[in-house]
Amino acid sequence: MSFVIDILNMKGEKVGDYTIEDSCIELEKGSQAVHDAVVAFLAETRAGTASTKTRAEVAGTGKKPFKQKGGGRARAGETRNPVWRHGGVAFGPKPRDYSIKLNAKVRKLALKRSFSERLQENVVSVVDSLELPDYKTKNAVAVFKALNVTANKLLVSVADYDENLLRATCNLVGVFPLKASSINTYHVLDADKILFTKEALDEFVKRLA
Repeated sequence: MSFVIDILNMKGEKVGDYTIEDSCIELEKGSQAVHDAVVAFLAETRAGTASTKTRAEVAGTGKKPFKQKGGGRARAGETRNPVWRHGGVAFGPKPRDYSIKLNAKVRKLALKRSFSERLQENVVSVVDSLELPDYKTKNAVAVFKALNVTANKLLVSVADYDENLLRATCNLVGVFPLKASSINTYHVLDADKILFTKEALDEFVKRLA
């Protein structure tokens, strides 16, 4: 089944309809692909730079601290062993790559499924254009209120970045301008509401077909 979304102008007035074709809708399969795509995205955001020194890397001498027997203490071969203070760390973290390989078909299916679910939830809006006259934050707020897309997390998808839009929204907590070509499954699911410009939605839909 296809979805029809109202196209609004910046005053919130309907100026047309946007039809999402059946080929871009998927509600029967892909739930596992969505899970895999979100896990892969979050894994890629991990720095993986945590590192500790082993007993071989800790600075210090390799000399035996005291004789093996007769002292009444537990035997020790060096001062850098993990049991001692200032010694190395046993089984500690080392730099690693957390990224997960995901096939292109799986990513596409996940994006299609997540977008279809958000369409069902009526959180996707379309504006014919989003060209602010200046970079004042109050003007951006007025447009979002007119479009009824105010939310804790608003994803604003554009075909290309506009300086006025970026500067007007940089002080708005929870408003995230993003190119349509950069949107992934996590972005679609994380936003409370999604606002596309018509040009951006045209570009985004091509990725789903």
